[in-house]
Amino acid sequence: MAWQADPSASFDRRLGLSPQERDPDCDDKKTCPDMWRLSNGDVAVIGQDLTETYQTRLPEGVALGTGERLVVIPGNVLSHAKKDILDA
Repeated sequence: MAWQADPSASFDRRLGLSPQERDPDCDDKKTCPDMWRLSNGDVAVIGQDLTETYQTRLPEGVALGTGERLVVIPGNVLSHAKKDILDA
């Protein structure tokens, strides 16, 4: 069975620094990417939706399913989250 996101999961804890800690200029008028662990262990990513931009340029073997979006975040968001991401 394919994985399905659980819309009933709640935000549990932020992964990495808050947007304001990474960028003091971040406020309600600016895009502020973020990453959160959800209550079921899944991860929510807040970033820019570039699905349309990348749709025709996906690498061989990569596809976006119905309802999936390609979201881009700054590299430093992931770097700051590294300490909060468990090793596999």
